[in-house]
Amino acid sequence: MAEFLKLSEAIEANVRDGDAVAMEGFTHLIPFAAGHEIIRQKRKRLSLIRMTPDLIYDQLIGMGCAERMTFSWGGNPGVGSLHRFRDAYQNGWPNKIEIVEHSHAAMANAYDAAAAGLPFAVFRGYRGAELPRVNPSIKEVTCPYTGEKLATVPAVNLDVAIIHAQKADRKGNVLLEGIVGVQKEAVLAAKRSVVTVEEIVDELNTPSPNSVVLPGWTVKAIAVVPGGAHPSYTQGYYKRDNAFYKAWDEIARDRDSFLAWMEENVLKKGPEAFAAHAKKAA
Repeated sequence: MAEFLKLSEAIEANVRDGDAVAMEGFTHLIPFAAGHEIIRQKRKRLSLIRMTPDLIYDQLIGMGCAERMTFSWGGNPGVGSLHRFRDAYQNGWPNKIEIVEHSHAAMANAYDAAAAGLPFAVFRGYRGAELPRVNPSIKEVTCPYTGEKLATVPAVNLDVAIIHAQKADRKGNVLLEGIVGVQKEAVLAAKRSVVTVEEIVDELNTPSPNSVVLPGWTVKAIAVVPGGAHPSYTQGYYKRDNAFYKAWDEIARDRDSFLAWMEENVLKKGPEAFAAHAKKAA
């Protein structure tokens, strides 16, 4: 069952050096506060996994937390490249990082397979695609019933899944609403999971048509961090900070400006710094 902890305690108890970690969220509900706590606790040699890594993975990579990233698209949405990721991959600063590339469909199916306890995923895809040339883990099988050639990818088996959500009740059940990605699948694919939430409530509201409820037994730790998804957004609480995404492009281009920003805004500050962004904006 879910345990209610401070964010620092939740990360310390569940994220270890060398872990395979997924911090999922699809433009929405990205767990920035949790990522910053991982940086403050100086975790190393992480295998980062996410369908669409953006600024938080740029920060983790630039601070030397990662040695590998598995993904299907990476960038600063609507702006351009992830400069710290590019510097690590191309120049080995602050350390060399290995990459494993997939399509969105492959990543989603790989999470599904891990959530179901299966060793690999089977799907129609990669026909005529170039990715099998650079990713040797993409294989092909013949359907024993139809003879059709199908693609396979290994299951994404996680040590830790980390997500942000709107709210949890006092029993540890978690509600996500709005645009959701593969948060549910990531949590079910992981040995341990950490969820940051905007608030704790006595009872979850009636789920909307586009919502996910994670039962308390699927979650290891819950931390209340108002504003914990900023600069991404949390539906019903605050909007996406588009200006920050634009500003990050300049901040991250240069190693010194990046390190100075991280020192001032992450290493010297805790999760309470996110609270200012948690104003209702529904």
